[in-house]
Amino acid sequence: MLKTLGKTIKYLILAVVALLVLLCAVAYGLYATADMGEPDVAVDTEHRTVTDQNGIRRCGNSTLRRNPAGLWELTTGGDALSRGTESGMLLKDLLYYQEKAFVEQIRRIIPSEGYLRFLRALILIFNRDMASCIPLEYRTEIHAMAQSCSHEFDRFGTPYERQLNYHAAHDIGHTMQEYMLVGCSSFAVWDGASADSTLLAGRNFDFYVGDDFARNKLVTFCRPAEGYSFASVGWPGMVGVLSGMNTEGLTVTINAAKGSIPTHSATPISLLARTILQYAGTIEQAVAIADTTHTFVSESLLVTSAADHSAAIIEKTPRRMALFRADGPVLRCTNHYQSEEFASDKSNIENIETTDSYYRFERLGELIDSLRPLNPRSAVEILRNRYGLGGTDIGLTNEKSINQAIAHHSVVFAPEKQLMWVSTEPWQAGPYVCYDLRRIFASDTLQRLDLPQLLLPADERFLREDAPRIRQYRAYVRQIRQAIDDRQPTADSIPDRLLRENPRYFGAWELCGDYLAAFGDRAEARRCWRQALQLEIPRQNERLTIERKLSKQ
Repeated sequence: MLKTLGKTIKYLILAVVALLVLLCAVAYGLYATADMGEPDVAVDTEHRTVTDQNGIRRCGNSTLRRNPAGLWELTTGGDALSRGTESGMLLKDLLYYQEKAFVEQIRRIIPSEGYLRFLRALILIFNRDMASCIPLEYRTEIHAMAQSCSHEFDRFGTPYERQLNYHAAHDIGHTMQEYMLVGCSSFAVWDGASADSTLLAGRNFDFYVGDDFARNKLVTFCRPAEGYSFASVGWPGMVGVLSGMNTEGLTVTINAAKGSIPTHSATPISLLARTILQYAGTIEQAVAIADTTHTFVSESLLVTSAADHSAAIIEKTPRRMALFRADGPVLRCTNHYQSEEFASDKSNIENIETTDSYYRFERLGELIDSLRPLNPRSAVEILRNRYGLGGTDIGLTNEKSINQAIAHHSVVFAPEKQLMWVSTEPWQAGPYVCYDLRRIFASDTLQRLDLPQLLLPADERFLREDAPRIRQYRAYVRQIRQAIDDRQPTADSIPDRLLRENPRYFGAWELCGDYLAAFGDRAEARRCWRQALQLEIPRQNERLTIERKLSKQ
């Protein structure tokens, strides 16, 4: 019997080894045959020059300047090759800064060089067919811009591969909502809900990859050879659209929704939004574009249209799509679906019941009702609000807040007037800079693009009282987490200071409990965890985690 058992084990081991070899061969085959679809076109950077005069950089027909409030402003246009080449040359130093900030943040999360190489291979396999889902126009633009990227990060792929994959990073971040801080809020009003009856839309783009990544906000004004001219807000290297408006008065903003983890590549949602902004003038045209585009994440796209004098939400998953319209002149959008088509969807029901999305949805309703009819100033007031339902203090940086102090940018649109207001640092607290698209696209010789007379002032109270507390709170969080990781106690006063800076936030009490438990004070740890459970906790899994900690102590 032992002899037979030995043979069985031997054959099992051989079978497992054979399976592993087969899987490795398949993975290598996928890796080796990955086609990122880089266009085979020459990019002429030798015969183009960048000049800098009076603070305005010029390259061909494109310009780059920095607004007095700190926003970078890029004007570009023409065909994909021209605008990609010129934009890349103008943005060269900013492209490096942006990529360095992104890579350093990834390194903080994943310090192992070997694992980073492994992840690069996985991403390449995952995105191996992404090129077939991206129009040649945008691949050409990314290819041309990538010629100005540094080779310092080539261990993660060629400049083109990296820039293409970065467009999918936003989508991958949204699929990890349970692990990452992603919670955008947006709204639109018109008719009786708007102070002058015209369309007005606002949004916070809550996508956080560190403070350095959000430092250089870029407002792009593009006159493409085909389609409508448009303005969008993003970062250097982002060809896709996160928040934008075109000269037809159509706006697009994107909000993540809960869905399954993607298993294969498709069109990044920002490039779908770019296609809509460049080629759609009405909601119907936007829906037609979305319906023929396959995406690999679940997303809501809030679209407003001056031509329609209305707004709607395109709710999209990798397999289905629905259009949601409000009954009245107010449309709210957080991170769950609202249409009848998705009413019984399991993921959507779970999202409503277990995350902060519906809470923020209700809070948006409260704020709009209390301030309507809205104008740009009151729309900004909504986007800056950090309190919970009924105006209760739920702590700084709480995901249940409209303003979580993590927004990459915040925007207000007046589509029928072709006006847009863009936030400046820090978060939504700085002044909102105003741009008139009609004026900008009517001239190539403007010395200043914004309208200082329409600037919306900074939130001085937030800057004076809350912003310093947020920065100090986050510094203490880093210290305490490092102490736990290193198993080296920090100064005794640090946990108490953390609680003094943010006493109404459950996360402060939970972290203090974790710290005390790590160094043996179980009684005090339980007290902190119990206090955390008395406060507003955004997600059900976060509450369950704290309850499990209590049950184990």
